[in-house]
Amino acid sequence: MSDEEERAAQAAAERDRRAVEQQETEKERLDRNLMELLGELRVALPGVQVLFAFLLAVPFAQGFRRVTAFQRDVYFFTLCCALAGTVCLIAPTPFHRLTFRLHQKRALVSIANRLTIAGLALVALAMTGVMLLISDVLFGPVTTIVSTALAAALFVLLWGVLPLRHRHRRR
Repeated sequence: MSDEEERAAQAAAERDRRAVEQQETEKERLDRNLMELLGELRVALPGVQVLFAFLLAVPFAQGFRRVTAFQRDVYFFTLCCALAGTVCLIAPTPFHRLTFRLHQKRALVSIANRLTIAGLALVALAMTGVMLLISDVLFGPVTTIVSTALAAALFVLLWGVLPLRHRHRRR
């Protein structure tokens, strides 16, 4: 897709978004935002839970006792990031349950959005940490540095720069 076609598609999407926003009530907008957020969480949570389960099992593997102090520290940092990311991504559920029927949907959507962003950032750190740990165990320092830097760059570019670039274009 050329830049011109991409701009035309973005302009059409922006017109559609504005038309929908002009026709929907605040309640409808909050409902739509909440449903979109829930759909995103349904995609993210299974992967995060598998990552956390993997990290929980690692210390019980036979070779784990032979790790270096650096690898042990990377493992623990990665485990902590996976735990915190999981907590952030699941946190909207208890918030919703504990504020159910108290007309807190605006707060729920706002808080859940922030928690989801924080949770995804922590998951990116955890996944980068897994790359660092595994590449350090299996390969030398050059491969470890390159693979970890590439993993971090992918997260920064695809989970950060790309969406923020399009967000700023829209304004």
